[in-house]
Amino acid sequence: MESPPPKRNVGDGGADGISALPDHLLLDILERLDLRDAVRAGALSMRWRHLPSHLSRVHLDAGHFRGATPLEVMDAFTGAARALLTRVPPAEGVCESGALKVLVLSFYPSSPHLSSIGRLVEGIVSLGNTECLEFCISPPLADRLSSEVANGHEFMAFSRAYTVAFSWLTRLTLEYYAFGHSDITDLISTCGRLRHLNLRFCRLDNEHSVLKIDVPCSELQEIEFCCFVCTRIELVSVPKLRQVVCQHWLFENPPVRFGYVPELRGVILNSRAKAWQEPFALSECLSSSVANLSTLTLCFADQMVNLICSISLASICSSSLPTSAVHLCSFCRSGYSQNIGSSSLLYS
Repeated sequence: MESPPPKRNVGDGGADGISALPDHLLLDILERLDLRDAVRAGALSMRWRHLPSHLSRVHLDAGHFRGATPLEVMDAFTGAARALLTRVPPAEGVCESGALKVLVLSFYPSSPHLSSIGRLVEGIVSLGNTECLEFCISPPLADRLSSEVANGHEFMAFSRAYTVAFSWLTRLTLEYYAFGHSDITDLISTCGRLRHLNLRFCRLDNEHSVLKIDVPCSELQEIEFCCFVCTRIELVSVPKLRQVVCQHWLFENPPVRFGYVPELRGVILNSRAKAWQEPFALSECLSSSVANLSTLTLCFADQMVNLICSISLASICSSSLPTSAVHLCSFCRSGYSQNIGSSSLLYS
């Protein structure tokens, strides 16, 4: 009688065929998995255990961690970050290709944990391999409207304490913060590699003041304001800016004025119009430096259909922007178009 074939022991990683593969191939397998599954795979085998800390892409989201309170959630988040971001020199026979190139962190602004996150990120970027670093920082739901000022002060202190980490940021999303008049300019200046900035449900400390952004040396290419509360936004000098999105403003038109933005290609203005808001001419917000604009999208919902026709169409036709690239959206059930020369403005 033939004896049964020997059982493979997948627990120690020494007998199964997959675990016999070299590290760079095992890492390639883990890179194709969701981060949670990659970590679980590493926990099942001594052979795989060191591999998750050598992944080239890590995305950690506090929303994926459990806890009875935000502090407990951030305890779990920081513990996972420490396990994945503490890079040690590879042991003999272990591949050295585990450079972290993409790091995305979405977390709460928790005072006890910000310093740990800052130190971990600075340890990673100091290795010089990081190509993409993203922060998405938003308070827990219960604190969003009650702590905007305190959150803003805490965040700015965080950015000043860990300038090395922030100098490597390529994308930053902030929600429910209140800023001082120069905080955003200072922040962009600190983030020397920042290309994308999203400010959602934020405001100035003094809501009846103007937000001025003057960053002539920045790398910023895209900026989005969603429900940003101030009287007006002035982009004084942002030379590499290519795309601006401004949605849902509460004060008078126009919400944004463009200064020196020679690389600007696209503008989206989207907000439900208020009865008291006056129509505006595009020439009020577009400066002479806006010579490369290729797409302008204006969306004011049904309430703006009559007002939108009062926008100075002459300012469009006299500019370098082709009228075929101007889109006017009204969310009407039936489409509407108005011919201007050989092109048209479209409501859709």
